[in-house]
Amino acid sequence: MPAQPSRKPVPPAGTTADEPRPATATGLRADARHNRDRILEVAREAFTTQGTDVPLTTIARRAGVGPATLYRRFPTRASLVTEAFAEQLSLCVAALDEGLEDPDPWRGLRTVIEKVCAMQATDRGFTAAFFSEFPDAVDYNRERTRAEEGLARLVRRAKDAGQLREDFDPSDITLLLLANSGVVGESRQVSLAASRRLVAYLLQSFRTDHTAPLPPPAPLGLRQLHAPPRRH
Repeated sequence: MPAQPSRKPVPPAGTTADEPRPATATGLRADARHNRDRILEVAREAFTTQGTDVPLTTIARRAGVGPATLYRRFPTRASLVTEAFAEQLSLCVAALDEGLEDPDPWRGLRTVIEKVCAMQATDRGFTAAFFSEFPDAVDYNRERTRAEEGLARLVRRAKDAGQLREDFDPSDITLLLLANSGVVGESRQVSLAASRRLVAYLLQSFRTDHTAPLPPPAPLGLRQLHAPPRRH
């Protein structure tokens, strides 16, 4: 019998036989996906420990890629910061939405405070993620504005229900988060335990049965949580 001609495999529709096929569902080959994940991992660590103005060339070097590879994936600093901390931002927004949907105003406010403080105590990148100033990151600034408006609504609801002391100011939540950031240590377990105790103390003082007058509120907003210290 004559030899049967060899048949080449038929490529999927829309491709040619010579086109490389992506190895992941996101459209990135395995090596490209590895580079992207490595860049984000290094960026989170660098932004958390050195601030968000760390040179991007430094991040590329630590990630083991060339600057061109980094800029191809993340053309601006804002895009890298946004993607590096996307999960933390999503968790913060989800906690706020949950609090606003709770029919019990005090429970809604308490839930947001407890969840956000727990995230802050266990994730060193939390504060950088949600409260830094990114001039070009429209989504970040919009979400932060939305968060401040949501927190103000939670405070107003709890006051209207007679559950929150009348002199409580929304800026007191920033004050609480600043205090909570001071309990974050090397041990996740110890940090979380210290945070829970601090938050429990403060939540008790927020209730209406604690009515001794307070000093005036400090002019604090969420951006102050990650502002660099002022030099005198």
